[in-house]
Amino acid sequence: MIYAAVLAGGSGTRMGADRPKQFLEFGGKPVIIHTVERFVECDGIDRIIVMTPAGWCGYTGEILADHFGKDQIRVADPSRACSGAAGRITVAAGGSTRNETLMNAIAVIEGNGDLDEETIIVTHDAVRPFVTDRMIRENIQAAKNTGACETAFPATDTIIETDDNRYVTEVPDRSRLWMVQTPQSFRAMKLRDLYMSLSVKEKEVLTDAAGIYVRKGEPVEIVKGESSNIKITYPQDIAVAEAIFNALHA
Repeated sequence: MIYAAVLAGGSGTRMGADRPKQFLEFGGKPVIIHTVERFVECDGIDRIIVMTPAGWCGYTGEILADHFGKDQIRVADPSRACSGAAGRITVAAGGSTRNETLMNAIAVIEGNGDLDEETIIVTHDAVRPFVTDRMIRENIQAAKNTGACETAFPATDTIIETDDNRYVTEVPDRSRLWMVQTPQSFRAMKLRDLYMSLSVKEKEVLTDAAGIYVRKGEPVEIVKGESSNIKITYPQDIAVAEAIFNALHA
């Protein structure tokens, strides 16, 4: 079984808006709808879980139902395990951290009776609405082959290191550096087991799921991303997203 987990758990405080950034609009639709569409359109994905802040589950379910149809949406009850999810899309509450949100998504998969050693979870930021079918399919294949992968794009700018946020301490070789994007994809049961093996301190430090694999000496394959696979973080990013959308639909 191949699951997509669309991670929409952030509050979007850097956006300065009155609602989480995944609900802002460009191209006539909320960001999250654009993103979920990419996974709905990919026939390599069996089911989709949308992880959202607990207080926004109902609203998320409503806008997804308006766009994809009520028969396709289930809003999970956060007070108990999910089972027998109707439709292809389940909305569930995220955790307090990214990795806790991933564990909640895996709990949904387990509650549906779909968690085994072959289950693949393709995790993606809800605010990266320009993920392509090629990236999704290559993530699925890499996760099947290697067990874990992350999407990344070669660094185009020189990157510096600093110990005190004031002086440059190192200028790494740019040819060896890649900028991490999403999707990141894993065999879901292995991801859960590795996360559960971490100490409390490691869980606090390792905020990137692929980093868990690296820390544990497990291989992580690279899937090449795209420069257009932007993450909407700041107010000006909505204007950039609108421009990319218009260019793609010209």
